[in-house]
Amino acid sequence: MDIVKPIADVIDSFSKLPGIGPKTAQRLAYYLLHVPQTELDSFSEALANLKKRTVLCSICKNVSEHDPCEYCANGNRTKNVIMVVEQPLDILAFERTGKFDGVYHVLHGAINPLENIGPDEIFIEHLISRVKTHSAKATRVKELIIATNPTMEGEATAMYLTKRLKEIMNGNPLKITRLGMGIPTGAYLEFADETTLMQAMEGRREL
Repeated sequence: MDIVKPIADVIDSFSKLPGIGPKTAQRLAYYLLHVPQTELDSFSEALANLKKRTVLCSICKNVSEHDPCEYCANGNRTKNVIMVVEQPLDILAFERTGKFDGVYHVLHGAINPLENIGPDEIFIEHLISRVKTHSAKATRVKELIIATNPTMEGEATAMYLTKRLKEIMNGNPLKITRLGMGIPTGAYLEFADETTLMQAMEGRREL
């Protein structure tokens, strides 16, 4: 017997999410049948507002309710030290350590030719423009910490970033560092614990 269309539509929607296979999608859909309608309505409203009530920070591209985001708007943070991360979740991971008081730049991905993701598909040029703009100001960027994931894609992105930044600086001093030991190869920063991230920050190396 075929699955009724309302349930099939929900299964299809869940199946499009990363990490959700057909069986899991079915279990989730049938689980929701037993959830009170009020909870379903709240869930639906939260999904509907997910993009309506969030914006990308015009400075760092973090996801926020306001522009600029809380980190860029915070006058107590060190604005001339920028940490470059792949995803907004990586910011949350570093904030849990309580040891970084600079600002961030979110690329929203990494260079991955197999997935047809090149430098133009992520916020690399926006970072380049940001560094160039600040190089002529008193708040010139002194250090740029490349905190992309220690994966093949993350390393490729770090290498590309380093090359582009050195091209535009024209001899102007800019310290470019990469997270040090502590993050195993193939790992994702959002899953790392505070101690591991602190070790990685303290052991970062200059590129």
